[in-house]
Amino acid sequence: MNAIASLVPLGGLPLRFLAGLAVALAAGLAYLLADPLISGPAAVVLKGSGVTLLALAALQLPSAGARWLAAIMALGALGDVLLALPGLFIAGAASFAAGHAVAIGFYGRHQRPAGGWLMPAALIGFGIVMPPLLVPAGPQLAQALVYALLLTAMAASLWRSRFPRLAAIGALAFVASDTLLVLRMGGGRLIDPATDGALVWILYFGGQWLITLGVGRGLLARAAREA
Repeated sequence: MNAIASLVPLGGLPLRFLAGLAVALAAGLAYLLADPLISGPAAVVLKGSGVTLLALAALQLPSAGARWLAAIMALGALGDVLLALPGLFIAGAASFAAGHAVAIGFYGRHQRPAGGWLMPAALIGFGIVMPPLLVPAGPQLAQALVYALLLTAMAASLWRSRFPRLAAIGALAFVASDTLLVLRMGGGRLIDPATDGALVWILYFGGQWLITLGVGRGLLARAAREA
């Protein structure tokens, strides 16, 4: 139990923020378990609820930066809903791309003084080479490349930030999730369709949850120093 607590530090956080994280986690798990069994509007609402609740949890933080974190999560939640609706895949991807752009700007205001460029450079390099390796040539490739660069730039910016590494680990999980999603878009698979779909959600939602927790903790620490 102590090992788990050290990996996911929850002590000292506001009760309302903790409650929001707990309810969001329950919603994310509910979607994972219910996804094979439900469809239609119920599936869309349940899918969008997890990250929506993360956005609401972020608003419980006593920090001006909480609104930026909430906006990032809200754009992710909108992307979840749009991707679940027929014919709105591009709109959903655009919502996520907008969220990454907001995140890059926000995390960029909290950068470490110097050094530590190896992982960010590797992430950007991965964003460049991943789409051509996984997606057939054509319009989808160009779109995937733009999105991959925004995604990995978001993760790189968070890695270079002063926020706890927990948040950066969440961003890496997000990158892994979308890499698997791009692989599936290109007709490939890692294990089988059902398992791959579950892994996409676990890595994505788990990543968003860790980003919210890590960035939230960092915002609280900064607010305490400035008080």
